[in-house]
Amino acid sequence: MPASYARRLLAVERTAEGNAHLGWLLAFVAGATNAGGFLAVHHYTSHMTGLVSAAADGLVLGQHEAWMMAVGALLFFLAGAATTAVLVNLGRQRLAHSIYALPLLLEAACLLAFGLMGAWLASLQGLLVPATVAVLCFTMGLQNALITKVSRAEIRTTHVTGIVTDLGIELGRALVGLGGTPMPANTAKLRLLGGLLLAFAVGGVAGAWAFKAIGYTATLPLAGALAFLGLVPALDDLVRARAR
Repeated sequence: MPASYARRLLAVERTAEGNAHLGWLLAFVAGATNAGGFLAVHHYTSHMTGLVSAAADGLVLGQHEAWMMAVGALLFFLAGAATTAVLVNLGRQRLAHSIYALPLLLEAACLLAFGLMGAWLASLQGLLVPATVAVLCFTMGLQNALITKVSRAEIRTTHVTGIVTDLGIELGRALVGLGGTPMPANTAKLRLLGGLLLAFAVGGVAGAWAFKAIGYTATLPLAGALAFLGLVPALDDLVRARAR
């Protein structure tokens, strides 16, 4: 049942399977959001490496607008990550079952707002780019911090540098093992990392195609899926609270 699956995905007691499935889903969302956001404002918003480099370039070249944009994006990503930490830690203090659901619901709300307001923002000269970058960077910060806390820093979903690095390491181990050295490949980790990379790539293609076809409303199905996942444990907590 979908509700049971949502509970397993966001359960307080974590499993390797639950972490993998949640990671694959969020990697797809990140890929779609990053690709669609680029088509909207010509800025990538899911990884901070390029933004830090852009800030450095802007500072050295005297391009103050580019520097301020990059620094602002970085701060919004940081704020999103901090918000997830606050929500998760408050949920733990209250022994809630929805401690991982609240950041997911907030992420869904951000994507919903972007999908509904994108066309309106596009009509306002000078507001579309900074507003879009702020919302999407905050959203990706929320998400990356969520999967980091859920998986105890084993999974990242908003960028693929670490994924490809870890995948290369595991493939190297596998090659050594094939050569007769007792170093067997970690097939579970290979499957996890390969799934994350594939999910991000497929999400990117889907997000770019959907944005090209229907515009800003392409984010609404993503928001709906995340909202459903988050609402199930959140409603469970409400039912328990009323039953006390």
